[in-house]
Amino acid sequence: MFGLKSPALPSDPWPLRFKRHNFGARCYRTLRCSVIYDRFQFVPENLLSAPSGDPVTPDWRDAWDAGYIVGDSFAGPVKVDWTSLDGSDHHALVDISDIFEDRLVRHHVSRQDVSDSWLSAKALDPVTAHILVEINDRTINVFMKAVVFTKLPANPDNPHSTGRRDLILAWTRSY
Repeated sequence: MFGLKSPALPSDPWPLRFKRHNFGARCYRTLRCSVIYDRFQFVPENLLSAPSGDPVTPDWRDAWDAGYIVGDSFAGPVKVDWTSLDGSDHHALVDISDIFEDRLVRHHVSRQDVSDSWLSAKALDPVTAHILVEINDRTINVFMKAVVFTKLPANPDNPHSTGRRDLILAWTRSY
């Protein structure tokens, strides 16, 4: 027993931080729109020079996820070129590495409501954040969405409803 060291326990992962991130982008109410991140065009080719229109449903953000897996490092700024509804051309470089420099997971779950077992696992395998960029007429919004598991279900009739996925506005700018 003497001379044997017990393995170091992971430190408390609170506040939650992310290591990996996924990315997604959408354009609404533009006459044309282009969003490039990690050398990938997020706007379908047929919509690069066509009006984007309104969102299909008012609650479209509820199911919005980032489907493009980026990984551990930020892939440079997001390059956005678009024409707003008034015909003005806009160009922006959105530096998400600056917006998320602290790598804190944005969410609305208090520490005492988080599942202890899930939190312990996050000390070993941090949360993956979904970073979502919306271009809407003259405004760019940057959101974060990440799963945070709670001790109690959000819906008492569904014991599996313990995963919260709050959509949090992290940055916005109108042009």
